[in-house]
Amino acid sequence: MDWISKCLQSVSGFQVIVVDNNSDDGTKKFIKNNYPEVQLIEQAKNIGFGQANNIGISQALTNGAKHVFLLNQDAWVLEECLGNLVELQNKNPEFGILSPVHLNAKKDKMDALFSQHVSFQYNPYFFSDMVLKSEQKELYEFPFINAAAWLISKECIENVGGFDPIFFHYGEDINYCSRARYHGFKIGLGVNNFIVHDREERKHQIENFTRAHLNYKERNYKVRFANITGSVSDELKKKQADLKKDILKNIIFFRFKNARFHLDELLMIQRIIPEIKESRELNKLKGKHYLN
Repeated sequence: MDWISKCLQSVSGFQVIVVDNNSDDGTKKFIKNNYPEVQLIEQAKNIGFGQANNIGISQALTNGAKHVFLLNQDAWVLEECLGNLVELQNKNPEFGILSPVHLNAKKDKMDALFSQHVSFQYNPYFFSDMVLKSEQKELYEFPFINAAAWLISKECIENVGGFDPIFFHYGEDINYCSRARYHGFKIGLGVNNFIVHDREERKHQIENFTRAHLNYKERNYKVRFANITGSVSDELKKKQADLKKDILKNIIFFRFKNARFHLDELLMIQRIIPEIKESRELNKLKGKHYLN
């Protein structure tokens, strides 16, 4: 219970909503006994990261929130981070999503995965200003920052909606950022504001040509093809044609396991195409999609 305790303690003083995805590790009882002020919403089954967040976001709006802060259970806020981010977003309403800097568990480095999203490739001034000791801005724009700690404005939510339910876990934040940009909102990093994200030791290796590999590919295809900032119809056709060639080539060389995997991949793409088309059509419209 160390994570959830640190997480909830760090946001004491704010109205807190916890959506529990049918956990069985004693979390619900722990929250009820130790944090009775927290609004706990219990699910009968695990509905995934995005849909659980949608329930929390909907409840926050019902409660009158003007900003919604999403925080992972394995993360906690440092010092005046949350109040500073709210003030920063009020001053810069074009930034529909703000994130603090993510630190590792020891607080001696930036979180490794987070650092990839704020690299020189995506904004050359963030690191350059620090290294060159130039005047550092309080806010830097990036195309994407992972959703472990997002402050989302009410205006952004009302125009972009919630997380798309075509994603169960992972990918939904990439999709949301692309939708936010499509509807004219920016994603920003509020420097000098920090959270700890205790996750670096959890590494997952996916074996090729397995069910887990296929699930990974499905998620990536959804991220890629449900991105409404570009057209994908020609790319989808090409991908299917390429897979048909791969199937034939692997059969010719008696690589039947690989051929079967590519066949499953082709069938998976054909299965998710209607879902992706529906998602793209809806998400191009402004509105509180996927929220009650």
